[in-house]
Amino acid sequence: HRMEFENKKRPDRVASLIQEELSQLLHREIEFPAGVLITIVSVDVDKKMSRALVGVSVYPKEHIEGAIRRLERATGYLGGLLRKKLNIKPMPEIMFRLDRGFENAAEVERALLHGENGAE
Repeated sequence: HRMEFENKKRPDRVASLIQEELSQLLHREIEFPAGVLITIVSVDVDKKMSRALVGVSVYPKEHIEGAIRRLERATGYLGGLLRKKLNIKPMPEIMFRLDRGFENAAEVERALLHGENGAE
């Protein structure tokens, strides 16, 4: 039973390592326009360890399309750096997706603030 337990936890551990290292790599290795903030919100690794779905938030939202394109173009480069740094076998294929959680939270906060201001 111990082996099964460890195998179930491995994708979570790998996801955590990828998130930590990829966050550093993004800021060191990939150039984004001044004022654009890219944050890795989540990394989900499948059970087979073949894919890592990386959720990113982009601020300001006007730069989402360009930032996602830049990340997709850099996927192979970033994957190679991760393989060297983390020495995980097999290294899951990195795939980026937009995570709108922060954007939605900001909209809710704005709505609440406007609601409070409107009540005065």
